[in-house]
Amino acid sequence: MAKPRKALPTKTVKVLCQQCGFILFKYKKGGKGSLLKCYKERIVQNNTNVDCQCPSCHTIFARDVLVHGTPAYKIIGNKAFCK
Repeated sequence: MAKPRKALPTKTVKVLCQQCGFILFKYKKGGKGSLLKCYKERIVQNNTNVDCQCPSCHTIFARDVLVHGTPAYKIIGNKAFCK
């Protein structure tokens, strides 16, 4: 199985809560597709107090999973978006 690349991508995006617009974290995103999963090692700045929960509106926006043996957040459909 393919693991994520060791070199971080150059593009940094803000991941926001769909419900309230709070900036959840800044993430080094690779590719041009939609945001489906976020590898924890690529998160630059984390503004959440509890994993997978928005501190502003307390919405659960993701699940904590292992993708190819690497810890990641799997985004629940339309709960968070990148800008």
